[in-house]
Order: sequence, then structure tokens, then C-alpha cells
Amino acid sequence: MALQNIGAANSDDAFYRYKMPRMITKIEGRGNGIKTNVVNMVDIAKALARPASYTTKHFGCELGAQSKFDEKTGTSLVNGAHDTAKLAGLLEIFIKKYVQCYGCGNPETEIIITKTQMIQLKCAACGFISDVDMRDKLTTFILKNPPESKKGTKDKKAMRRAEKDRLKEGEVADEELKKLKKETKKKVSSKEASVKPTSKKKPSGSDEDHASPPKRHLNVREEEDEEEEDDVQWQTDTSMEAAKQRIQEQLNAVTAEMVMLSTNETEKKPKAATQAHQSPKAVAAPSEDDDPKAENGERTFETLVEEVKVHLKKGVKASQFQSFLGSLSGSPQDIVTAVYEALLDGVEKGFSKELIKKKGYLLAAVGQEDGSQLHLLRALEEFCGKSNPAVVKEVALILKAFYDADILEEEFIVQWYQEGLAGVKKDSKIWKNVKPFVEWLQSAESESEED
Repeated sequence: MALQNIGAANSDDAFYRYKMPRMITKIEGRGNGIKTNVVNMVDIAKALARPASYTTKHFGCELGAQSKFDEKTGTSLVNGAHDTAKLAGLLEIFIKKYVQCYGCGNPETEIIITKTQMIQLKCAACGFISDVDMRDKLTTFILKNPPESKKGTKDKKAMRRAEKDRLKEGEVADEELKKLKKETKKKVSSKEASVKPTSKKKPSGSDEDHASPPKRHLNVREEEDEEEEDDVQWQTDTSMEAAKQRIQEQLNAVTAEMVMLSTNETEKKPKAATQAHQSPKAVAAPSEDDDPKAENGERTFETLVEEVKVHLKKGVKASQFQSFLGSLSGSPQDIVTAVYEALLDGVEKGFSKELIKKKGYLLAAVGQEDGSQLHLLRALEEFCGKSNPAVVKEVALILKAFYDADILEEEFIVQWYQEGLAGVKKDSKIWKNVKPFVEWLQSAESESEED
């Protein structure tokens, strides 16, 4: 069966992973009883994660004709003779209204019906909640026939409980087996002790005296030795004498290092004194600690941002921009952050669209160096902390746009997210907004591994 990308905007993307079958129609009957049968409607609805009755009803509402979907046979019928191209266009309208996220355009959404009888789409990628226009005719049908709720979480919990019960039963069975083995060994040893040898001792040096014991006895002894080894528990000596001895050993090691450090310092001091005596100019020279760049770090970063802004206003190309960035003085992180702030200068909303328009400059700033993608992610984090709260709300959309444009890779996004949760700013709202997107990335990876 031929496949196509979900959504007309993604038709040219060869690597788009959301696909659905091409529509196949068949005209049945004659005269007033003529009907159009959408042969593969069940497969299309399954790819869109929507009930087939929704799409069939949508065709009827848009065409002003009667439509019917049979749950038992899976046949989708629309009264009248309709072209495949016309029905495909109507299906595209259904996808835009009831499947794709209004924020990022991703088709992996879930229909939610609120308490106030409003229909919303929750995106699994960016977490955006889209409000469906309730003036559409199909909304009344959806409210009367709501989608089935997912039972995946309940099934997973039941599986976990069953797994825990199974492990407990296995542990109990292992303990019973050990007890049985010990009882059988005790019985065997008592029987051996009760049996006395009846044969007389033979003269020394004979082969029978040096004969090896039976294999049964050897096996019993080996098992006993193994049990004794398993029962041994290693413990550290916690007495006062042992603690003092360990402290003394540690102090000896530390004092030895301190002695080495003190000797090195005494050697450096006379050398520095002689150099100062020979050249008095060296004393007046500023040290690295008194570097004005270190003291005025914020001012140097602001000048760096201004330089980038001036260069961007000239309308330079991305290739020329990369050579310009190479001539700047500053750490790679500062340069990427400066480029990020300069690109979003004066932007108050629609940050993801603005950045994708200027992605050539971002790619020039990121380059191919190791850790350069993390520089961009940290620049995004720093910009969210400085600017208005609207950026924090759009942070998932920005990451989704960067991911789709191949600017950022999955492993670096997950690494940055985990470092942020474990860092000082773990309570920031950024991580709460990024969480749905990261979970979507990880679930998509696990699905691809299963396939």
C-alpha cells in the first residue's frame, strides 16, 4: 500500500516519520442509490489516531450528503459520486482542524473533552493545548461520540504489580529449596555417622587404604563448603583502636602532601623576590587577577552583542558571518549566547519562527565542534532567564523547531535537560515546559527501537 506524509505542508519531506496510506475510493450503485466507498478508511483513521466514524462524518458534513460507517464490516460510505482528489482535500481539512497541533504542526495529538463541553487537542511533542472551533458541524458528533480513553497507564501498573508478586513468590520458593537441601544434608551426615566399618584394617601401604572416597560424599562436602562461604559476612572493625589507626594513616598521608607543598612554596618565594629586585617594572605590571576583562565581564559581553548586531544589520551572508565570528575574542559559549540575543533583538513573540528564518546564522555559530549544540541550549536557557515570560512558554516550540531543522540532536537535548534538573536552577519553569517535549523524544526513540 502506497504511503504519504501526514499534512500537505510535509509532502516534500522524505524523512518525515508520520505517514498514512493514500486514499482509495470506489463508486458503487447507480442512479439515486449511487455511493462512494472509501475502501481503506480504517487504515487512514488508524494512522491519524482518530476513529474512522469521525472522518466519514466529516465528509458528510462538508459535502452535505448522508454518510455512514459500519463498525462491524469497516465500510465507509458517502452518498453520491465523488472524486478521490476531492475527498483527499476534505481529509486534509480534517487533519488541520482535528489532528495537527496548532502550535508546532505535529500530528501526534490527543482529543480532550473538557467539563464545559469544549474540544481541545493536546500535543505529545510540545505540550501545547489547541482549542478547536466549536462552530464546526463535526464537533456535535464528537461530543455525542467521544473517543475511547487510553488504558495504557492502568495496564502498565497492573503489569508492574504482577511482576512484583512473581518476584516475591520466586524468593519464597528459593528459601524453601534451601531449607530442603539443608535438611537432606543433615540426614545424610547422620546416616554416615551411624554406619560403622565392619572390615578389618589392612596392612599399611595397600592401595585400598589410599582409595578415594565415593563421589556422593565429595559432592556433599563441596556443597557444605559453598554454604559456609555464602554465610560469611565481611564487616569493618568499628572499635576505637581501629578508628584511631585509620585516622592516623590518613593524617600521615595528608601531612606528607602538606610538607611537599610547603617546600615548593619556599622555593618559589626566593625566586620571586630575586626577580622583583632585578626588575622593578615587573612589580608594577598588573597580574592576571587584576585583568580588567575579568572585572568588567558584563561590559565585554554587551560589547560583543553590539558587535554582532552591527554585523547582522549589514546583511552579511552565513558564510561571511562564520569568518566574522572566528575573529571575535571570547569564549565559544559567550559568542553563541551573543549571536542568540542579537538574532532575537526586538522580538516579543513568535520566537521559534524568527529563529528558523535566521537558522543559517545559528548553524554558523554552532559549527561542527564538540559541545557546540550544548552552547546553543545554554544560550537559550540564559535568554529565557533574562527576557520576558513569553519565551519560557515557547521554549518547547523553539526546541521542536531546532530539532526539525537538524540544528539540535536528541542526545544533546536530553543531556541538557538532565543537567538542568540536577543543577542549581532545577526549580526554573523552563524544565517544566521542556518536559513534555523530552518525554516525546524518548518515547519516539523507544518506538523506533521496537520497530
